[in-house]
Amino acid sequence: MRTAPVSPVLSTVFLAVLFPVLLLVAILLGVADLPVADVLDVLLGRGSDNAQLIIGTIRIPRILTGILAGIHFAVAGALLQTVMRNPLADPTVMGISQGATLAVTVFLFFAVYGVSADANTLYALPVAWLPLAGAAGGLAAGAAIYGLSVSRGLNPLRMTLCGIAIGAFLHALAMGLIAGWGSARFEIVLQWLSGSLYARGWEHVLFLLPFTAAGLMALPFLHRSLGLLRFEADVSRSFGLNYSRQFTLALVIACVLAASAVGVVGPLIFVGLIVPHLAKVLAGRHFRAVLPLTALIGATLVTGADLAGRLLGGAEEIPIGVVTAFGGAPFLLFLLRRYR
Repeated sequence: MRTAPVSPVLSTVFLAVLFPVLLLVAILLGVADLPVADVLDVLLGRGSDNAQLIIGTIRIPRILTGILAGIHFAVAGALLQTVMRNPLADPTVMGISQGATLAVTVFLFFAVYGVSADANTLYALPVAWLPLAGAAGGLAAGAAIYGLSVSRGLNPLRMTLCGIAIGAFLHALAMGLIAGWGSARFEIVLQWLSGSLYARGWEHVLFLLPFTAAGLMALPFLHRSLGLLRFEADVSRSFGLNYSRQFTLALVIACVLAASAVGVVGPLIFVGLIVPHLAKVLAGRHFRAVLPLTALIGATLVTGADLAGRLLGGAEEIPIGVVTAFGGAPFLLFLLRRYR
């Protein structure tokens, strides 16, 4: 039995109120117990050095990184589900998560070496380059899958099957490297694979921000195209749509958003899969509201999941990927009942 559709206006207002409240709670609460007055002093530009360190250097950049990553995963999932015409599409369909996993594993276990200025010693690439390595690996995998699958024309089903096959191969390679080689950086790999915001700082916010701005600014120009890309290619072309160009453009935006997010926080399970469906439930028949709601829900979901992981796990904190997986699985079952 279907319930009455929820008004997208009410949904947007509810999320617009919930998100800043959740954001404030995430800033106020954490492993370090700070008085509310001290936190508010920091937000007003005052406060002790210790409070400024905890709030300004640790909590706020971590929260902002999660917000940007949530937007990336959610919007990328919505774009992929639209162009692939597959309600189960997410960044793994284009091999983005698997390509990033392999790149990060290779980078951390066998860091590329170069010659220093005096040409006498070797140096290893710093771990700070990990987000770039992950993003590059994800984009390379997405580009390879696209190139292989479009050699006989654009076909979402062929691209999905190609992505699943190559993604599984890349994932197997990464797991083989992890199992076969011990490393001092083994724990970093496992932490990254679980999806984590631990130790994420301002450098990660600055890494993601250009991708976020570019992706969101491009979305309004894709709105009409996305409405038509939901249909078969012949139907879309009958409305005058340049199907190949718009399909490729939407796919590129999705891959860039997903790859940059995976490179920074690792593969967050279920965010790119369930958030677009939740946005569609809240938007009802108003397709224009789907993408804005998707971005807002993605930011809210990741902020809430990170807060839950910090509070429930204490000093050892539960990785955000674990929290989203536990929360996403029941929601996926709910969707199966809704679409039966």
